[in-house]
Amino acid sequence: MKVLHAVTLHSPTHAFGGPVRVALNLSQGLRARGHEARLVALGEGFGDPWPREVEGVPARLFPARRLLPLGFSGMTSPALLAAAGRLVRDADVVHVHLARDLVTLPVALAALRAGRPLVLQTHGMVDPSGKLLAKVLDAVAVRRLLRGAGAVLYLTPHERAGLDAVVGGEPLANAVRLVNGTPAQEARPPLSGPPRVLYAARLQARKRPVDFVDAVPAVLAAHPDAEFVVAGPDEGERDAVLRRIAELGLTGRVRVPGPLSGRDVLDELRRSHVYVLPSVDEPFPMSVLEALSVGVPPVVTHSNGLARDIAAAGAGAAVEPGPAGVARAVLDLLDPAANTAASAAARQLAARSYSLDAVVEDLLTVYASLR
Repeated sequence: MKVLHAVTLHSPTHAFGGPVRVALNLSQGLRARGHEARLVALGEGFGDPWPREVEGVPARLFPARRLLPLGFSGMTSPALLAAAGRLVRDADVVHVHLARDLVTLPVALAALRAGRPLVLQTHGMVDPSGKLLAKVLDAVAVRRLLRGAGAVLYLTPHERAGLDAVVGGEPLANAVRLVNGTPAQEARPPLSGPPRVLYAARLQARKRPVDFVDAVPAVLAAHPDAEFVVAGPDEGERDAVLRRIAELGLTGRVRVPGPLSGRDVLDELRRSHVYVLPSVDEPFPMSVLEALSVGVPPVVTHSNGLARDIAAAGAGAAVEPGPAGVARAVLDLLDPAANTAASAAARQLAARSYSLDAVVEDLLTVYASLR
């Protein structure tokens, strides 16, 4: 089976985050089962020659052009738009990681026009919005796509409710719950040396990296030798992070290495005692799944889509937003016995509930229902 995965942007800095990781994981899982999965996306930041594959997945990347000052929503490629019809006609299933942008919307519309089986996966990116551009795109394309797709994949009941609100009227009859999955990973080795606490996600206001920095002094009061890393591509919060580090006198104690490759993130996780993602309204973060798979107990807020499972399994901690709750949870998880127990529970939770093999099996069932 030929499956085309369409996502907005792939770059060396991994600026688009989780949706690309999900698309690559699913493509790798499909290819491991003998299917011809490939990726189409905008590309940005590559030198010559441009990559023809990403992590073993064949990829067609088109140079990004920024038409409007609207972040990812203002990016497109005339060449991709011209090629969209041919790309979708060559696929048995078109799987679009849908956002309100000028990449995934045109590809999905091309699949609908060509009568190709269409699967949409929104990753929490299509939710009710009062912004003018969102209203226009919803009226022109989004509602038509959500109603017309063979399947619309959602992560959480909250996301499902948001999709129903976007389309209005009758609830979506084609909505299917599919969780994110992560490949099995080698366990974190026994750790020695000073405690190490990691944040590895986009530096974006909603993800609250400054809360991570604000939690550092309380942790240092109990663990003066602790080390802290704030890694990820900048989406507007890097300056605030660096400023807060300087204000708190933490220069040299908190490292800010910038964006990391997928392999580098896993390497950082294997050296870390605790992973922290203090974001709010996070539907199903891949970075937390990766932490679980390695055996690093995560600290998340209660509005994280994984919070309930993490807390119930004893695999980490769910807290109220803000640095005080983050600091208390990190301190609790730095207790050696608590960390060992939570690490084992994290690995078990990842294998039991978020195995990529199980997710790919469910996805193939969805694909089969459309053909």
